[in-house]
Amino acid sequence: MRIDFPNREELLVQSMNGGASAVAAKLFQNEWGKVIVSRILPGAFIGPHVQKTGNDINFVVSCTGLALCDGEEPLSPGVCRYCLRGQTHSVVNTGKEDLVLWTVVQEL
Repeated sequence: MRIDFPNREELLVQSMNGGASAVAAKLFQNEWGKVIVSRILPGAFIGPHVQKTGNDINFVVSCTGLALCDGEEPLSPGVCRYCLRGQTHSVVNTGKEDLVLWTVVQEL
């Protein structure tokens, strides 16, 4: 299956999960899960939330940040963060540019 992200509509989500500022996202979703390309704007974060329906895999494309899940984990390009169903997690952009993530949510 081909997902053509450059041609997908980008949505601007304010205060995602109670976070600060905005996250821009392009989303593909079906019954097996989601694939998301997101840009967390400088100074923004995705608020803490429980991963309820599946595992969440975040691959950092650019910029730096922190993943908050069982402590703080630094994020930088090439790092992958795997959050299991039932865990609470958050992502913070600590850089001066957009923190770009490719995310796959495996529905279980």
